[in-house]
Amino acid sequence: MEMESIECVSSTDGIEDEEIQLSHHQFSSAKTHSNIIPAGIAPSSVHELLECPVCTNSMYPPIHQCHNGHTLCSTCKTRVHNRCPTCRQELGDIRCLALEKVAESLELPCKYFSLGCPEIFPYYSKLKHEALCNFRPYNCPYAGSECSVTGDIPYLVAHLRDDHKVDMHTGCTFNHRYVKSNPREVENATWMLTVFHCFGQYFCLHFEAFQLGMAPVYMAFLRFMGDETEARNYSYSLEVGGNGRKLIWEGTPRSVRDSHRKVRDSHDGLIIQRNMALFFSGGDRKELKLRVIGRIWKEQQNPGVCIPNPCS
Repeated sequence: MEMESIECVSSTDGIEDEEIQLSHHQFSSAKTHSNIIPAGIAPSSVHELLECPVCTNSMYPPIHQCHNGHTLCSTCKTRVHNRCPTCRQELGDIRCLALEKVAESLELPCKYFSLGCPEIFPYYSKLKHEALCNFRPYNCPYAGSECSVTGDIPYLVAHLRDDHKVDMHTGCTFNHRYVKSNPREVENATWMLTVFHCFGQYFCLHFEAFQLGMAPVYMAFLRFMGDETEARNYSYSLEVGGNGRKLIWEGTPRSVRDSHRKVRDSHDGLIIQRNMALFFSGGDRKELKLRVIGRIWKEQQNPGVCIPNPCS
């Protein structure tokens, strides 16, 4: 989808505003991290027996087999229309109880061991852990393109910078001015993303235009590039205003584990109705000129007490 260009003026930590023109980019795809199996944890012949020949995932009960002894997982049994993918014989409802019994005795490393997870689990506990493993890759946080890249945080920061051409800033305060020539057209939503580095962490600032029901709105919110438990250690504020009025939002950044759409649809951020945004813009109300001022700070463990912002 071709997006209308949007001008973004940004400054951090006392740097004067400098106007730059941002337009729609064609993005190249980056490769995901590969899982390299270290010495000593290579799959054994038993593990290979438990690998489904169709999806190549580990098989969990019920494990099915045909009359010739070929096995596959229950999910793939439906996909192959009850025909053995190896010999094409009808599968029926035969369970491979012996292989299921073998599976009960196995302990396997988490599939994210190459990303740092040291855990080893009984065969049947492995899937539950992997769904919540803190070492599992993150999805690319960029919105506005179908990007399937995953990886750890340093990898994704480099990916955002190099492949999506996202603006990178160092500092805990920011001052953006968004300019849009025709703010009455919100069908082609404008997706803006800026990455900030402060307190040794990375944060993503989103600014968007979309329809909230029948009402066109603008929304700004912050996401933390890390897990939810870490995100709770930080707070942020966003402020927009003009003509003697202002709106202020304070909150906790959401983890990038939550999808961009989930955060947006939960309305967890600063929402400005279009008429209010145009009022803040002044002039003839035909052009959006919206300034967003923000600050990120780190909370202490004692509730209500925060560490002074070293970047302000």
